[in-house]
Amino acid sequence: MSNVVESYGWETATGPESCGYITPEVLKILGLLKVKRVCDLGSGNGTLAALLHKEGFYAAGVEYDQEGVAISKKNYSGINFYNLGVQDDPSQMLEAEGQPFDAVVSTEVVEHLFSPHLLPTFARKLVPKEGYLVISTPYHGYLKNLALSVFNKWDKHHTVLWHGGHIKFWSRTTLTQLLEENGFKVIGFHGAGRFPYLWKSMILIAKAV
Repeated sequence: MSNVVESYGWETATGPESCGYITPEVLKILGLLKVKRVCDLGSGNGTLAALLHKEGFYAAGVEYDQEGVAISKKNYSGINFYNLGVQDDPSQMLEAEGQPFDAVVSTEVVEHLFSPHLLPTFARKLVPKEGYLVISTPYHGYLKNLALSVFNKWDKHHTVLWHGGHIKFWSRTTLTQLLEENGFKVIGFHGAGRFPYLWKSMILIAKAV
């Protein structure tokens, strides 16, 4: 079986539950970074790219799931969506765009990848030196891991019953190492959702080097 998952099950234009607590933080971060051109890497059904566009950013989406791209194009005709995976070459996409992006955003994607280093490698090709990568993934730290154990939630949290589900579980340290070994320097950290140190997700901000 290929290590590339072709379908994540997109069927509607409804955004995932994680959009509710991650998107506001991402918008704040992008505003503080003062960027204009943003690529949503792993854009799913286009929900985040559409919100970025609505907030005044130039937005484009990259998504490997063909159905996700089809839903995105049907619902958000004013945005460019590209059917590419992180294992692909983005040169034709960049040629079509005419210029690089100021920032790449990737929310709740890296934990699904068999070869996660390909995500920052792909993102680095989309931004110039000192461009940004804003990336989120489920948060793991001592207190949250302890709570999962106490309440016997590990089976649900680490479910293996969904092909294409979460297969990599990141800490702030390990995700930082991944980014810094593949073209970026981490410059910021934010928790998202729930209480401090029991966050649902974490967001790292990295600058291309």
